[in-house]
Amino acid sequence: MSQRHAWALVGVSGLVTVALGAHGLADRLDAGQLNAFTTGVRYQAWHTLAAMAVLVWRHQKPLRGQRLALRLWGVGIVLFCLSLYALALGAPGWLGPITPFGGLALMLGWAAVAIAGWRARSG
Repeated sequence: MSQRHAWALVGVSGLVTVALGAHGLADRLDAGQLNAFTTGVRYQAWHTLAAMAVLVWRHQKPLRGQRLALRLWGVGIVLFCLSLYALALGAPGWLGPITPFGGLALMLGWAAVAIAGWRARSG
């Protein structure tokens, strides 16, 4: 994926995060649903910001593992955040077991960042 495409996806993710976070769902969802939805928004926001940081880092010093982190976070946002959004809005329960796989992808993305940073040579 090119830098241009990666930045476009980060921009779309940020836009979606703000749009989803700005909706007044408090009066339409019960506390559990609202908590799930809010968790999805929060995780998407943090990982969108983290992806921006990795893109800047990658531009300054390309390292093996950075692209993997970005891909894993993309998968994680789709599986974790989108499944939480869907479940909160009444999607069928079979979607629930997908959420932990998204969480695992998010964690593996952080591991890829850690490994890339560890392998980086100073200078």
